[in-house]
Amino acid sequence: MRYLEPILKIALAVLFFVCLLDMPYGYYEFVRFLALVIFGVFAYKANVQNKNTAVIIYASLVLLFQPFFKVALGREIWNIVDVIVGIGLIVSIFIDFSADQNKCK
Repeated sequence: MRYLEPILKIALAVLFFVCLLDMPYGYYEFVRFLALVIFGVFAYKANVQNKNTAVIIYASLVLLFQPFFKVALGREIWNIVDVIVGIGLIVSIFIDFSADQNKCK
């Protein structure tokens, strides 16, 4: 998964950037479902690695993008969210969320 994670992040970022275009509604549903799955996997992986900050970020993104109970933000705000998350995914490729230092010894 070492090499797969950056590829998934770039692919998902591209899908978010394409959401800025006028696409059929099914495309947005597909991206939401794919984001749910990918962010869920990232949250699980971060949890296994004890990276609590990353777990919170990815779990929050799972809740935001899940397609079952939609968050109604309006097209303009969703465009802003898509850009911020897309940029965040690309930046996260280069940032290592080190394990939280708040462990009891």
